[in-house]
Amino acid sequence: MPHVSRFGDMGSKQAGQSQKKNRVPRSLALGDRGIDPKTGRVGREGSGCPREARQSLGEGGSILTSTDLTHPMSFDVIILGLGAMGSAAAHHLAARGQHVLGLDQFTPPHDRGSSHGGSRIIRQAYFESPDYIPLVLRAYELWREIERDTGIRLIHTTGGLVIGNEDGDLVRRTIASAKEHHIPIDVLAPAELAARFPAFSPHPGDLGVFEHLAGYLVPEDCIRAQLQSAIHSGAQLHFDEKVLSWTAAPDHVEVATTRGSYSARHLIITAGPWAAEALQSNLPLSVTRQVTAWIQPKGGVEGFLPDRFPVFIAEGAAGKYASYGFPAIDGPNGGIKVAIHGSDLSCTPDTVDRQIHDADVQQIIVSLQGRIPAIAGDLLRAKTCLYTMTPDEHFIIGPHPRLPSCTIACGFSGHGFKFAPVIGEILAGLATRSSSTHPIALFSPERFAH
Repeated sequence: MPHVSRFGDMGSKQAGQSQKKNRVPRSLALGDRGIDPKTGRVGREGSGCPREARQSLGEGGSILTSTDLTHPMSFDVIILGLGAMGSAAAHHLAARGQHVLGLDQFTPPHDRGSSHGGSRIIRQAYFESPDYIPLVLRAYELWREIERDTGIRLIHTTGGLVIGNEDGDLVRRTIASAKEHHIPIDVLAPAELAARFPAFSPHPGDLGVFEHLAGYLVPEDCIRAQLQSAIHSGAQLHFDEKVLSWTAAPDHVEVATTRGSYSARHLIITAGPWAAEALQSNLPLSVTRQVTAWIQPKGGVEGFLPDRFPVFIAEGAAGKYASYGFPAIDGPNGGIKVAIHGSDLSCTPDTVDRQIHDADVQQIIVSLQGRIPAIAGDLLRAKTCLYTMTPDEHFIIGPHPRLPSCTIACGFSGHGFKFAPVIGEILAGLATRSSSTHPIALFSPERFAH
């Protein structure tokens, strides 16, 4: 019997083969251009729709109109959710010549999930586990490749600082990962740290670990670039189109949306905080409410400019979550973005409280004020974000435990964005060859298949 999954609003989060290096024309830039305001569709000539249903979107692109849905359409791969991971999968699959359909209930990038807010840390000395480091090194390569192909700068190198007690897990595991993989770091005693970065006031017993190649990504730019690349390689992308149900048999899938029905050989679900709803499975996913705040430091941003202040992760007090932040990348009046890495406030994308409360901001300030005294400045703005957590805080990537025609990628637990292009490469391998050359055993869905 085929598996049938029905749900309400479904949306985005979001190996080893050489990729086609197509430079994407600037005329394909997404944002206010290239999207039909009525249908939310973007596609490319030659992708299977009637020529008369097309309008020009610049070189290599077209807008799909409602006439495209007169008859059910068939694809090699359908992707549910076009955030960070879904847009990456669309890019890699289309570059391999696959006939790809991407679906998203919103127009990505958007601010309803986990891939917004203007910045995400990218780093190599991975304290979570050394197993991630080969993947993040490959992600650096792929981000640079997308930069070359699109002409969009994606990696902004500022250096990165991990700060915490010299005997704490954060510092010890960061140093151990860097040594194992020969990642260039400087280990800074408190006086050295304060001299190099005067905005920091280390606690007694603190060590700083400065990673030279760390920095930040702008998530909105990254998603746009991956979508551009997917379009240029022939992918069809349908925005503002909600998935109502999907059915999986061993050798094909069928997807029903608010605008039509589609079939494919394979289905990839990259639904971010909507993953539990989309999968209708027993995977132990929980969504948590996060808050990020932009604060104007006391005394201004002069000491927090990118050439004087790195991205950072700071160890929390005993029993508390770590905190993190960024330099002043938004100009003299943009403040610095800071947040707490973790939350006990469970929610869903539909029930999350998106209003910002005084206690949200105060919690962030208290967590950082001991090491960054100037953080007790004026709040400029704040925004909610969503983490989709697994019990062990490792990703879930792999074939659906019961459905060979379906691959899932979810549960990125607040540290997945930087990996997006290599995860897209992994998903392309799993969808086309049922395997990946990357080391992904740590992320197997089978670990939760009890």
